[in-house]
Amino acid sequence: MNKKVNELRKKFKKYNIDGYVVPKNDDYFTEYSKINRLKIISNFSGSAGLAIILKNKNYLFTDGRYTIQSEIESGKYFKIVSYEKIINCNLFKNLRLGLDPKLFTHQQIKNYFLKNNQIKFLSNNLIDEIKNQKVVKSAPFFSLKDEIVGENSKSKINKIVNYLKKNKADNLFVTAPENVAWILNIRGGDGPNSPVPNSRLIITKSKKIFLITEPYKGKRLIKEKIINKNQLISTNDLPEKILALSGKNFIIDNKSCSVFYENIIKSKFKIIKREDPTYLLKAIKNNTEIDNMINSHVIDGVALTKFIYWIKKVNKKKITEVDAQIKLEKFRKKSNKYLYPSFETIAGAGGNGAIVHYRAKKGSCRTIRKNDIFLCDSGGQYKYGTTDVTRTICFTKPKPSIKNIFTKVLKGHIAVANTDLKLHNTGQKIDERARKYLKESKLDYAHGTGHGVGFFLNVHEGPQSISKLNKVKIQEGMILSNEPGYYKKGSYGIRIENLVFVKKVKKKICFENLTLAPIEKDLINFNLLTKLEKNYLFKYHLDVYSKLSKYLSPNERKWLASYI
Repeated sequence: MNKKVNELRKKFKKYNIDGYVVPKNDDYFTEYSKINRLKIISNFSGSAGLAIILKNKNYLFTDGRYTIQSEIESGKYFKIVSYEKIINCNLFKNLRLGLDPKLFTHQQIKNYFLKNNQIKFLSNNLIDEIKNQKVVKSAPFFSLKDEIVGENSKSKINKIVNYLKKNKADNLFVTAPENVAWILNIRGGDGPNSPVPNSRLIITKSKKIFLITEPYKGKRLIKEKIINKNQLISTNDLPEKILALSGKNFIIDNKSCSVFYENIIKSKFKIIKREDPTYLLKAIKNNTEIDNMINSHVIDGVALTKFIYWIKKVNKKKITEVDAQIKLEKFRKKSNKYLYPSFETIAGAGGNGAIVHYRAKKGSCRTIRKNDIFLCDSGGQYKYGTTDVTRTICFTKPKPSIKNIFTKVLKGHIAVANTDLKLHNTGQKIDERARKYLKESKLDYAHGTGHGVGFFLNVHEGPQSISKLNKVKIQEGMILSNEPGYYKKGSYGIRIENLVFVKKVKKKICFENLTLAPIEKDLINFNLLTKLEKNYLFKYHLDVYSKLSKYLSPNERKWLASYI
């Protein structure tokens, strides 16, 4: 890695810059990308981060999820700094920073760099000059039938056109691939853990659409009459296409429209809004999507429950974290609906569980010990649905102190699950409920309590989330995770995660669990639970048993029944 940094620094004189900025994202701003320039230069493998390489100092910015991981992977050559400190930061001043304009939004540059430094846009990506990125040809895009998604693309385009007219806009530039996927009811194979179709979309107020991608990816859609051949535009021809559009006003997305494309649009049009309405439309799932997600979670629940039974019963002497991960994957693969993981499985035993986004690697991972607390965070992409679930498991009688902390995490989890969404209707308000019991003991966790989840798309989806700053109203049909936790460095990690969806029951707006898997009873101090919380657990495990038991062996059923 140090060699790569030195190679990069040698280019500073040629391009007349004092430093170079390397983000995690690719030019589609997706969380999980096949191209990872940040890892090349820093060795950091987390899903969120940004590196700044200067002539004599290197910085890696990331968030609380990766505090331990970033130090392990990159601490030797990089100073690790919290994201919060990058905004108009004073760590570096009066520098000329080079960056690739296709990898940054206007908002990022404004927030991060402009106050104290100059920006120089470079047409060449310097990391690609150091290490040539092999572009692996992805599979062509495919369409989903209306009966799978519950709403045809024509209806969705009409909603967006109405939004354009309401805001007196002529065009919308959809730059997030997951939004393109939702609008056109298409999927692809461009992400390692998500069926995203790397593409962009232009929608005009006259209902014209143009799909921008590599032409071979869209040919199948032409045959299926999702689009016609005149609506398929090569990425290389996009600048020309933008400038050929009529009208005066454009709406773009401040989260995924790069400076490169924004500058092209600004040369002819006025940008009147920086918010893609698709995010909110996509976040509110229809009944068909919810039903498909429910069915996917039954399949996933069977696999996970069988895995928990197996790992609690198997002799741990020779079982490593990677072995556990592979075994869980095998259970999921037994269903012909299963496609692949929705993210890279986190299987951390003992101290590794305290690394929030730990990745076990063959040859260097831990053998699971009898006294370990084992944290397993995993999920799957199914036909048709996306899952994400975390369970914390023990194999012998845990220390009372660990049971007490696990129970406080559980109390927070139950508090979220039982939220009256008429009273607490934002992620910010719900987040407070999740942390309450840990904070009574002056404990906390450095990540959000929950994130939005896509329908057979990205496992992380906005605009909704359960976090300290999110003020987006939680609405009927939204899907979120509920995952409070606690992490003791070097000792153990605790997290309990279910996916939930928002439903209306009579006049009440509430969460309904999607995830079906037992919560570790041996880690619970039942004396700390109220009658209401005990009742919640009873009903939850009764629901798990009633929906999964018929798919389990007699021994597995007997074991699962003990949780009721």
